[in-house]
Amino acid sequence: MSEQNSARLAILIDADNVSPTIVDGLVAETAKYGVPTVKRIYGDWTTPSLAGWKDALLRFSITPIQQFGYTVGKNATDSAMIIDAMDLLYSGKLDGFCIVSSDSDFTRLASRIRESGLPVYGFGEMKTPKPFVNACDKFTYVEILRDPASDAAASDPRPGDALKGDTALINLLRGAVDDRANDEGWAHLGAVGQYISSQKPDFDSRNYGYAKLSKLIEATSLFETKHESPSGSGGKAVFIRRKRSKTKK
Repeated sequence: MSEQNSARLAILIDADNVSPTIVDGLVAETAKYGVPTVKRIYGDWTTPSLAGWKDALLRFSITPIQQFGYTVGKNATDSAMIIDAMDLLYSGKLDGFCIVSSDSDFTRLASRIRESGLPVYGFGEMKTPKPFVNACDKFTYVEILRDPASDAAASDPRPGDALKGDTALINLLRGAVDDRANDEGWAHLGAVGQYISSQKPDFDSRNYGYAKLSKLIEATSLFETKHESPSGSGGKAVFIRRKRSKTKK
């Protein structure tokens, strides 16, 4: 197991803001970042609205934390999550946090954890306020994690013409390639992905209907791709660059 994948993670879920339909996808997604040593979900489990979580909690050994809503209009669940997160941070036994919520109240928490040198992976709905999104190292919209059978599952791949008409997307891709390109204009795909994540934490090719960044880039028809096998390696590295006019060499 690599150092990255062996990172010890805490997964903290705000049950008031997330549907149990994302759990399978969430567990698979967090596995990319490390091993969850702490899995907790917060809410008032006396309310019927959270009954749908029972099966998911048993299947994935997620510990439910009971938090009564003491005052109308005040979110006691958020406060409990924040307090637990700080306790876990100070324990020094974790390498990163996954915060699952669409609530902007966790913006400062994410910033504070990052100030301590640990990465924060956020998960929430498309409606999640940008301050929380941007406070995370990486933010994933849960709509792409839901069961494919769900009506809210991710849409079909966006066609190339629509992608090319998305000025913000194209500028982001071009900027990433230009920043990571060598003298011949070629940029390693992995480096391009890292640059994009640093500029836009919520970027994910799956938001456009593509499972991989390489497929999204190819769909725009604005870049050319080549595959090379590094010396001493059995695999192939992917490089991309802007398409050049035929008059240029």
